Amino acid sequence: MYSPDTTKYLIHISLTAEGVVEKPDVVGAIFGQTEGLLGEDLDLRDLQRTGRVGRIDVQITSKKGETKGEILISTSLDRAETAILAASFETIDRVGPCLAHVTVESVEDIRVVKRKKIVERAKEILLDRFEDGTIDSDDLLDDVRQSIRIEKIGSVGEERVPAGPNVLDSDAIIIVEGRADVLNLLRYGIKNAVAVEGTHIPKIVEDLCGKKTATAFFDGDRGGELILRELLQVADIDFVAFSPKGKSVEDMARKEVIKTLRNKVPVEYIRDQYAEGTDELPAEVRMPRASNEDNERPERKPKPSASVKRAREENKGPLTLGDHIEDVKGHSLARFLTDDLTVIQELKSDDVEKAVGTIDGSVTGLVVDRAVDQKLLDLLVGKGLSFVAAKDFRGIVKRPLSIRLMKMGS
Repeated sequence: MYSPDTTKYLIHISLTAEGVVEKPDVVGAIFGQTEGLLGEDLDLRDLQRTGRVGRIDVQITSKKGETKGEILISTSLDRAETAILAASFETIDRVGPCLAHVTVESVEDIRVVKRKKIVERAKEILLDRFEDGTIDSDDLLDDVRQSIRIEKIGSVGEERVPAGPNVLDSDAIIIVEGRADVLNLLRYGIKNAVAVEGTHIPKIVEDLCGKKTATAFFDGDRGGELILRELLQVADIDFVAFSPKGKSVEDMARKEVIKTLRNKVPVEYIRDQYAEGTDELPAEVRMPRASNEDNERPERKPKPSASVKRAREENKGPLTLGDHIEDVKGHSLARFLTDDLTVIQELKSDDVEKAVGTIDGSVTGLVVDRAVDQKLLDLLVGKGLSFVAAKDFRGIVKRPLSIRLMKMGS
């Protein structure tokens, strides 16, 4: 319609003709009725020939014996010359044999439109296309430390399973599924992780579990649960850390890893839960019930470290979920807990149903020294709780997937 390289202004003209006319008629009327009107300097044909006026664009429609439409003419003249040229078009009073009415509706400054587009595009570029050039010292340090940690990954045993640099020297180990999990923990400074690399538990992992305090930390999916069940059958595990459902250890952020490991539970509670069995799991992967020989052995309790003992003595309260379970068990108590295992409310276990209606969204778990039935479980699910540790679970017909159930040891 017009040349973007030379055009300054675009003249918008409305046309009404009292009859049916076509585009060539309109163009002919414009040239014919303005010829010689403005002198040689503003002759329309000469202006077009020299490129100072663009082609004439006519857009008209005829209906019921009348023709209406718009004429667009682009120019590179100055403001005064453009105004004179535009005014000359209003002298056109006939198109072909028909009477006509021509009116200049507006003169658009193309440069203003261009400037608006430039400004809008500049804003987009400023917001979206510039790379962040700010320097964060913490980010630089983390990048350097991360590269050092990743370089330190090694392997242990004849099976050459991936492991952190402190696995053999540390008093405690964390057992994960694969190399990527070990690498992710190394990024966060956790150097005592060892991978099982599949469902067949390596001999070195079995040996390490017999000598050190071992925590199982697997993905929150079906595969992670199967590996955990096999590990519990062949190795001496002390704690289990539950990943969020459907979450892989290799994808977890630092905060999630620390929180999950802090909320680990003693293995006895997991063994009791698996020994009960559920309809959700096939029989071949269920944990076998303890034999008579096993029942004659005293129940092994994990010994708290000196730092945990000291912290409990100073704080006068529990630190882990296992501590809360030990504190309420046998005392007919119940505790509503937050995400970081802070006690929101402690009450008699028989009063839990009444208290459920008063708790808010900060409560994420319940530890209770009594049996939980389907009715109470449904109430807890409705409040958005993520776990329940109870003396027993009775009459549970519909087990929600959104809540983790843990049975206390006797």
